[in-house]
Parts: sequence; structure tokens; C-alpha cells
Amino acid sequence: MSLDNQRKYTPPEKNELYDLLSNHRRRYVIHFCKQADEPLTLSDLAEMVAAREQDKSVSELTSAERKRVYTSLQQTHLDRLADAGMIDYDRDEIELTDEAKSLDVYLDVVPEGSIPWGVYYLGLSLLSVVVLGGVWIGFVPTGSVPALGWAAIVVAVFLASSVAQVVQNRRYRLGDVEEPP
Repeated sequence: MSLDNQRKYTPPEKNELYDLLSNHRRRYVIHFCKQADEPLTLSDLAEMVAAREQDKSVSELTSAERKRVYTSLQQTHLDRLADAGMIDYDRDEIELTDEAKSLDVYLDVVPEGSIPWGVYYLGLSLLSVVVLGGVWIGFVPTGSVPALGWAAIVVAVFLASSVAQVVQNRRYRLGDVEEPP
């Protein structure tokens, strides 16, 4: 830990975390650090971020593209992340702190073309109310499936949906996918 970051850590407020994550370069830093097995050098990290921004491979980057990202990370973004307690930064090596794990709840990625889970569960809840309400008033026949069976089906659908959400959230979490979103 650098001398600058040895002061007492206080976790950032939710608004501070959203502000911290509002910049794509800081999100890329977190993403690439989460993927790394060991601390990253500032040069390597700057190259990865620049390559992602330019949609190029590292070998295709110009020195100006590298330098622009390197300077920005060094002068602004790494200090912000270090001040928030998310990284340890000692002038050349960068690695995530244990406190960075608190970001996971803010880093779930919704894949393009899919609906947010909140909207999905709202629709599923409305459908469940209609089905169970129909069973209760006798609109849905209970001949082959008793009323308790309909309730069990609703619970099973919610359980399966919850398992699917947990699996998807873990698969698409920032740092766990190949390319940062």
C-alpha cells in the first residue's frame, strides 16, 4: 500500500460509488485488475485500457494512444480508486483491495437484448396473481391440478427464475467476462 493510501479507510457512500463507476476508464481498471492473478503495472494496465477504448489489439496502439491513457490513469483515475479504497497503487503496481468486493453489487451487467430482472419478476408476479386468482375464483379448472399444485407450480417457477438470475449475474459480472462492457 502506498504512503498516500495508509490513512484510515472509510467505505464510500453509495452515491460516491456510482460517481466512481461512472467513468469507463475506472470501470476498465477494476475489470482488468479483477481478471489479473497478480498486480498489474501501470504501463500494462494503460495498454489494456487504451486497446479496449480504441477497439484494437495492444500491438496496434500508437504511442500517443498509450500515453494519453497512461497520463489519465496516473493523474486522475488511479488516485480516485485508491482514495476510495478500491485499489492499492504504489506508483507502478496496481491491484484490487478486499474492499473492491463491495463493488460487486453495483457491477452486474445486463446483457444487451435482455430485460432487467426487476421487470421480469414484476411480469412473473402479475402472471402468478392472475393464475392463482383464477384458481381461487374457479376460472382456472383444478380438475387435473389441485389448487395447491398451482401454488407449487408458481413457487417452482420463481425458484427456477431465481437460480437463473444468480447464474447469469455471476457470469456477467464486471471482471468475470472477457471484455469489459
